[in-house]
Amino acid sequence: MSEIVGIGEILWDVFGDKKTLGGAPANFSYHAACQGASAHLVSAIGDDPLGDAVIAALASKSVDLQLQRVPAPTGTVTVSLDAAGVAHYDFPDDVAWDHLQTTPQILDLAARTDAVCFGSLAQRSPRSRETIRAFLKAVPANAIRVFDANLRQNFYDPALLADSLSLATMLKINEEELEIFKRLLNAVPATREAFAGTLFRRYPAMRYCVLTLGADGSEIWSADGEHSRLPGDSSVCLVDTVGAGDSFTATLLAALLAGTPLARAHAHAARVSAFVCSREGAMPELPQNLKL
Repeated sequence: MSEIVGIGEILWDVFGDKKTLGGAPANFSYHAACQGASAHLVSAIGDDPLGDAVIAALASKSVDLQLQRVPAPTGTVTVSLDAAGVAHYDFPDDVAWDHLQTTPQILDLAARTDAVCFGSLAQRSPRSRETIRAFLKAVPANAIRVFDANLRQNFYDPALLADSLSLATMLKINEEELEIFKRLLNAVPATREAFAGTLFRRYPAMRYCVLTLGADGSEIWSADGEHSRLPGDSSVCLVDTVGAGDSFTATLLAALLAGTPLARAHAHAARVSAFVCSREGAMPELPQNLKL
């Protein structure tokens, strides 16, 4: 069984007068567990009722929780949906996941990790950034290290993005983020394929470039020359996009680690992501036919 880790933020997505558990690493870890992986979540929560609620909400999700209690409030984010159902986020400053610390326990987990997913948001604070990088440097050399950029507001800069790319073996971005990374790599203008080639040349450890395109589908390149392109599923009844990208990344990774060929792993990830888009919230219960 593959050991898959999500590291970074955990928070409550607040929609008006209701809240659901979220944060990309939490969503990712949940969906990795749904695909049969031994899934772990490394994050921090406050010693407060919302922190207690995080633990209660994840109690039945089959995810090993490496949650540090810190003297800061448990994270929240205000989520609004536009007319197309696409989510937009507003994050408060100085919350629990900004205070994630390096401990012997998480370094021990890193040493037996097969794949880890990290993003840019949890690196907005120096403390958590240092911990995430220590974890990445402690994983085995053959582990898949996914930089799922998840660019939010102004919580990133070119130096952070370049450093994160240097630590990753897979980049996962969406179409809007592609334009930012094109400028970072001086690849403007460039086709998607040319961008992937530039990425592989610039970062020799990079093995995969994963691009999600919303309603237009998704595209994956490997450094070995494989390419998989899938159109969007027009039959999906969109409810919201919260967690869809995280489910895609987790499912793709679990499938690849299980030995599934890239094209089949991609197709399975796309089906799971489409299902998540058809349900409210980031962690819907998956039907058996969407599990590996």
